Amino acid sequence: MPVGTTTRRRQLGATLRKLRARRGMTLEEAGLLVGVSKATVSRYETQAGPVKWPIVDALCRGYGASESERRAVVALAKEAKQQGWWNSFADAIPEDMNLLLTLEDEAVREDHFACLYVPGLLQTRSYTEAVQHASEMRHSPEAIKQLVDIRMKRQEILSRANPPHLWAILDESVIRRIVGSREVMSEQLEHLLRANESPDITLQVLPFARGAHAAAMGSFVILGGVEPSLDVVYVDIHVGSLFMEKEEELERYRLAFDYLRAQALDMAATSALIERVLREM
Repeated sequence: MPVGTTTRRRQLGATLRKLRARRGMTLEEAGLLVGVSKATVSRYETQAGPVKWPIVDALCRGYGASESERRAVVALAKEAKQQGWWNSFADAIPEDMNLLLTLEDEAVREDHFACLYVPGLLQTRSYTEAVQHASEMRHSPEAIKQLVDIRMKRQEILSRANPPHLWAILDESVIRRIVGSREVMSEQLEHLLRANESPDITLQVLPFARGAHAAAMGSFVILGGVEPSLDVVYVDIHVGSLFMEKEEELERYRLAFDYLRAQALDMAATSALIERVLREM
């Protein structure tokens, strides 16, 4: 199955499963509601085979989805066969990254909290190269170049006619950790200062002085579409990646991000701190 199909089908299946669970319906009840078999509903949820958008539309209506939810899910069904820009990099991208790229490609907003490295969408090429070289997973120079190219290509979503709004909160350690060299880090900090001037980017630093905070467990991203109830949380952990979509999980991370936003420096103070760290380089 083509990479673009796999990722969009996975997202569609997960969303349909979420809507059915929210309504408290079994597979059989859902099938009876729209005139298809239990097996068909299951196939739609498990990403097996093609989909027909009228059935997806009927399921959404049967599940009591809101109008905006229904439109978003039907649009996803219609685009299930669409290839993403990352298809040409298929051999170098693991499946969890395929899903992240699909979600990101369709997001209207991204909320990031980073406690180790600068978020990928805000990294310079040199910084990204240094991060890849620091990985315990040894790659050939060709493989590293490809991984860096993928990250640079990802950043093009920020220069679209209607880019997603990126809200990034960085732990102070992120701007003080020297990645690669002082020259590489200085270039990265200058890039962050420029990014903080963009109307589509909100950048805040959470200073050490704030002490313990709401996301001490690690970095995360909330990927949001037109319909907030279909948001997905992405957590990058050492052994892989997690995608969370349950309402209680979403609320937990949204609340954490709200607390972090309140604890972090405002944009002006953030730029002032970055400038101070840059002078100290």
